[in-house]
Amino acid sequence: MKKTILTLAAAALLAGCSLAPTYERPVSPVAAAWPQGEAYKPANAGADAKPASEIAWQDFIGDQQLRDVVELALKNNRDLRVSALNIEKARAQYGIDRAAQLPKVNAQVGQSAARAPGGDISRQYTGGLALAAYELDLFGKLRNSSEAGLQSYLGTQEAQRAQRLSLVSEIATTWLGLAADKERLRLAQDTLKSQQITFELSKRRFESGATSGLDTYEAQTSVEAARNDMALYTAQVAAGENALALLVGTQVPASLLPQALPTAVTTLAELPEGAPSTVLLQRPDVLEAEHALKAANANIGVARAAFFPSITLTGTAGSASNSLGNLFKAGTGAWTFLPQLTLPLFDAGANSARLDIARADNGIAVARYEKAIQSAFREVADALAQRGTLDERVESQAALTEAASRSYRIHEARYQKGAESYLNALVSQRALYAAQQGLISVRLAKAANQVTLYKVLGGWA
Repeated sequence: MKKTILTLAAAALLAGCSLAPTYERPVSPVAAAWPQGEAYKPANAGADAKPASEIAWQDFIGDQQLRDVVELALKNNRDLRVSALNIEKARAQYGIDRAAQLPKVNAQVGQSAARAPGGDISRQYTGGLALAAYELDLFGKLRNSSEAGLQSYLGTQEAQRAQRLSLVSEIATTWLGLAADKERLRLAQDTLKSQQITFELSKRRFESGATSGLDTYEAQTSVEAARNDMALYTAQVAAGENALALLVGTQVPASLLPQALPTAVTTLAELPEGAPSTVLLQRPDVLEAEHALKAANANIGVARAAFFPSITLTGTAGSASNSLGNLFKAGTGAWTFLPQLTLPLFDAGANSARLDIARADNGIAVARYEKAIQSAFREVADALAQRGTLDERVESQAALTEAASRSYRIHEARYQKGAESYLNALVSQRALYAAQQGLISVRLAKAANQVTLYKVLGGWA
């Protein structure tokens, strides 16, 4: 009995076929080269330049404080915990789908009793092994179902990597934003101190009759503006710390909080040479979309197999006796073999509808895959356009700040000597303050752009 069942199963598996279409990766729907123009720097990659997908985030982030914050987040972030559990769930589902391809054998011991009309009771005892209903995978239905489960599992792994990469990027951006807000707060505090000195001087001059009250009121506007900015940036610093704590999943130690924008935060290499497709196809979100496409392709094979016959094997092998004590003695051997052939004849179009659904799902997966590539190309192009202009913005803003500082010092000195009214000093002071705030913003933009480039190029996290 056992030999017969195994022989039939082996023959069916050897003769089995798959009805799923041969998978072919869709042609990339984006340009064959990165955008070019005034906003973009020419590629300047060295021979040993690595793509972002081969640069671990620990090597990308050069600031030790920020690295420690990211490490803390990867251990405590609740979204990552959910993502890890989703992977476990997908792995278990794949195990279920794969197990369906193998026979299931159970040990059984049972008793049946019957009472005849005369009052006699007969009993039958059985014991042995039972082959549960096992479908021969002649047309690849079970294998394609297992393949779809495998691709879904691999997709959840890429989804978690994409989430980790987004988390690293978001933490770095939030941490840098907090650093910039602390610089802005410190600038407002320093401005308030210097303007209070000027305000006190203008009051004394007014009281002595040396100037009109106009200078005093003008000086007071600078003081109140600085006080307002102090309140604003104090709130923004608190909000930034709260946002960072939520991302990390726990309170961030004060020793890991930034005090100012670091001069060097990242170590991203120059953009490696190569077509966009060779870079974008390594992004975890694109890989996730491709796994979903492969799963949809396999499901077409599952739907097609429903049109063909299925063979199910059921059987038992063991002992049977009317006495429990004699159940396993010589001469009590028994077996059953119940093969069943099912041929679909009429289902009111249900199988055709399921195949149409599988094909539609495959078309949807293709469109989503192509959209993922297009979105990735746009994100990289935007980040490259920013990078191509940020160095010039930083340089010009620094020059503007230096010029504003010199102008303010001259007007302030002339006012201190009584050579001119405070109006000129007030205008130059406001120009300097705006230039200093702008310099902080553009330095933040440059650091954040490096982080964004690492993310959109598919860095390893």
